Amino acid sequence: MASTYIEGFHDLGVVEKMCYTPLGNTGMKFSSIGFGASPLGNPYTVKIPSDEEHEACVLKALKSGINYIDTAPWYGQGKSEEKLGKILKEVPRSSYYISTKVGRYERDVERMFDFSAERVTRSVDESLSRLGLSCVDIIQVHDVEFAENLEIILNETLPALQKIKDAGKARFIGITGYPINTLREIVDRSTVKIDTVLSYCHLDINDSSLLDHIAFFEERGIGVISASPLSMALLTSLGPPVWHPASEAVRDTCRKATKYCQEHDVDISKLALHYSLSQGKVATVIVGIDRPLFLERNMEVLHNKLSKEEEEVLQKIQKEFFPQGVSRTWEGVEVAKYRKKLKARQSELQG
Repeated sequence: MASTYIEGFHDLGVVEKMCYTPLGNTGMKFSSIGFGASPLGNPYTVKIPSDEEHEACVLKALKSGINYIDTAPWYGQGKSEEKLGKILKEVPRSSYYISTKVGRYERDVERMFDFSAERVTRSVDESLSRLGLSCVDIIQVHDVEFAENLEIILNETLPALQKIKDAGKARFIGITGYPINTLREIVDRSTVKIDTVLSYCHLDINDSSLLDHIAFFEERGIGVISASPLSMALLTSLGPPVWHPASEAVRDTCRKATKYCQEHDVDISKLALHYSLSQGKVATVIVGIDRPLFLERNMEVLHNKLSKEEEEVLQKIQKEFFPQGVSRTWEGVEVAKYRKKLKARQSELQG
């Protein structure tokens, strides 16, 4: 049983089924599924769940043994944190771990990113106020690859977070981003102790490259968190949103894999989640959840094995559509798009 278990609050029968894995050298053990709170502030669906559904979802997740919550100011420009702050008021603080982030904030391209020490320090206080907490378990630098250069992260952002940690406002320091080699470089060069890394879309059926880097982080006592097992909706029957940075070739391959699954009456999303959860190489896999029904589906995948036919379909799509050694990354695409927009905006203002 995890140390976060509280008699009278948790559903013991469900919690006993949950697997908990150490997060590096932090001393914390995270549930196999982490609660991704992004949808609470920035829903991708047409029908936005009500506040009551959000609350029911968070409470059910926590009572079912999910003990890690991931949020950020970027998610709805603070709305995710605000909703969590209201929901968690009546929840025992020792029943969950929570992380938030600094560095990424608003939709406007000019105010989207700010990794300066001053803004980072102010951001933490803002997040704590919204969450109604005096301390978060992990404070993370959000999407480090978007910084003007890594020197800002190394010489301003991380030292500022160290001061935040020293002040008792965060227990551990983490970094997040898409390019794994960038995360590795920061770990190698940082004079500030980094406790965790969060990688997304790299422990999926279509791209499992994170597995090649696990040993690097483990050797340094760094806990690894994975996110987006559905590859930002590439591995769903609805397909990705229009803004998805994947190339047409990658999209087409995922469409073909999805079609093959549909022809065999198998849900590719279920296979994708199962694949990520079954690797056993990370402390937790963050899944964005915003309603009880979605939570129940995710928990069913976690606690039940695939059928024989589902196993066969999974093996087939891995072999035919997602063979090892083929790059399906979109590294650099989003950063280049951001820099282009920023340059255009600055040119407008100057002109």
